[in-house]
Amino acid sequence: MAQKVKITDTTLRDAHQSLWATRMRTEDMLPIAEKLDSIGYHSLEVWGGATFDVAIRYLNEDPWVRLRELKKICKNTKLQMLLRGQNIVGYGNYPDDVVEAFCHKAVENGVDIMRIFDALNDIRNLAMPIKASKAAGAHIQAVVCYTVSPVHTLEHYLETAEKLTEMGADSICIKDMAGLLAPYKAYELVKAIKEKLDIPVQVHCHYVGGLAVGSYLKAAEAGADIIDTASVPLAFGSSQPPVETVVRALKDTPYDTGLSLKQLFEASQYFEELRKRLGFERGVTRINDMRVFEHQVPGGMISNLVTQLEEQKSLHRLNEVLEEIPRVRKELGYPPLVTPTSQIVGIQAVLNVLLGERYKLIPEEVRGYIQGTYGRPAAPIDEQVMKKALGDRELIACRPADLLEPKMDKMREECKGIAESEEDVLTYAMFPQVARRFFDYRKNPEKFVVPEIKTAKPAAKGVPKTIQESKEEDEPMKLQDIKEIIKLLGETDIAELTVESDGMKVAIKKAVAVSQATLLMEHLSVEAPQKELSVPVEAVDPGELVEVASPMVGTFYKAPSPDAAPYVKLGDKVEAGQILCILEAMKLFNEIKTEVAGEIYEICVENEQPVEYGQVLFKLRKAK
Repeated sequence: MAQKVKITDTTLRDAHQSLWATRMRTEDMLPIAEKLDSIGYHSLEVWGGATFDVAIRYLNEDPWVRLRELKKICKNTKLQMLLRGQNIVGYGNYPDDVVEAFCHKAVENGVDIMRIFDALNDIRNLAMPIKASKAAGAHIQAVVCYTVSPVHTLEHYLETAEKLTEMGADSICIKDMAGLLAPYKAYELVKAIKEKLDIPVQVHCHYVGGLAVGSYLKAAEAGADIIDTASVPLAFGSSQPPVETVVRALKDTPYDTGLSLKQLFEASQYFEELRKRLGFERGVTRINDMRVFEHQVPGGMISNLVTQLEEQKSLHRLNEVLEEIPRVRKELGYPPLVTPTSQIVGIQAVLNVLLGERYKLIPEEVRGYIQGTYGRPAAPIDEQVMKKALGDRELIACRPADLLEPKMDKMREECKGIAESEEDVLTYAMFPQVARRFFDYRKNPEKFVVPEIKTAKPAAKGVPKTIQESKEEDEPMKLQDIKEIIKLLGETDIAELTVESDGMKVAIKKAVAVSQATLLMEHLSVEAPQKELSVPVEAVDPGELVEVASPMVGTFYKAPSPDAAPYVKLGDKVEAGQILCILEAMKLFNEIKTEVAGEIYEICVENEQPVEYGQVLFKLRKAK
């Protein structure tokens, strides 16, 4: 029996994640929230996915505050979030106590509907999130991730949906993140689930190659209860189909949504003005998007790939990467390409292309995936790839989270003095390094603002202006100023510079590299009123040095965690294959190793510093 189709609006979450790199701010959402709440949507998807990470990493916003502010305004419409199963809103599994605490706090702060998925359709990874969210009082929408492969059959999807229903799902979502669900396949799949299970079915498609509108119409005919759309300025391309088109297509049919086009266009006008003000393009379908039927790259992943390749000055190699992705995906057991497996397959494909040798560099997350830390793929992993990635590591056969120790108590202890709430502890538990920086910003935002430069006298030739800025001639120079000078000297060709201030004299001979200046900083002390230090540059044959360059654009981390010792220090002897640092890129943490044995002669970047493709990270004096 035909029924009215309900609509979930994704504009405030998936739509801007897919088209705007998740850059819509809370201040951009609140003015339109009341209008969206009045339209009559089934739900508003406003949280989860990448919005949590991006808020603290790039926008300096608290995602918990965003959720609470939207809940205050939206009194008529349920708020929905996307939860990555045992990954929560991160990119790897978290212990059960973190998952449980997060689900309860998410509901407490305003989430009504929990859409919970696992990238591999491994239902073991959904057990705890479903249990915790249900205990917290949320509606549980369990997800079947849709993809196309020899092992992803109608039977596979039906079996998955049936098990999820038995686990306590209140509704089932068919999640077509790559725009692969063809109209008649949508009809077949929805009809099969509706006939076998007495449960509401929601369909989530990305426009990408243009199939989504037709798939929605056939899904409605088959009995789909709810479909996902976005306001037209944030629709099309890698986002969802426009709500205006779908509402018009279903008008005066048994599936009529009942939504007002007038109200919808009033909301779309706001987003169109916002789009223009922020400088974002409309969603469009390009040739590479149409090739989704070959490469299966999902909504937000294409834009991420383009951004990564642009930053690495390798956008001209996009076609090579898109051709490499299906090969990697097959070798890794045909995972559906959705976070985090899309990042895992994507970064490996990018590295295979850029480094000119397949699997020359295997990020730790890829190794973990192959080992089984993310769950069980639907097909076996290629034996040769597994052997190269794992070495003597053993495969994981149990539910991956069973290997994780509880950590909330430890996180609360580590957060003393910096966390202001239990929500802060959860933020830290998922993104410790980013959270520390965000908490620091929240407490001292002025530290993150570049002060206006005041120059007392013209800068000396060859000296960066910042060396002589902001100091009146009669003002004593502080220790930090000297450190800053030492750091900046590495950017000049000065042969010698003497700094004398308030009883301290420092003579710096030759152009001291930043890394060598670190040694000098260790000797400087405000308690030592009279010091004269000279740091000569040791003569080294350039032929003895080996440069370790960054294979990607990313963020440099000297240690595996904020409180851990750095992997290497100046003067350390290292062996070939030894880890030197971590590079965070495409949301994954990649171990950078040396290919030669030697001594750490220079560390060319600072901790948490962004680095470019090809930028030198270390200089090693080769072992003789």
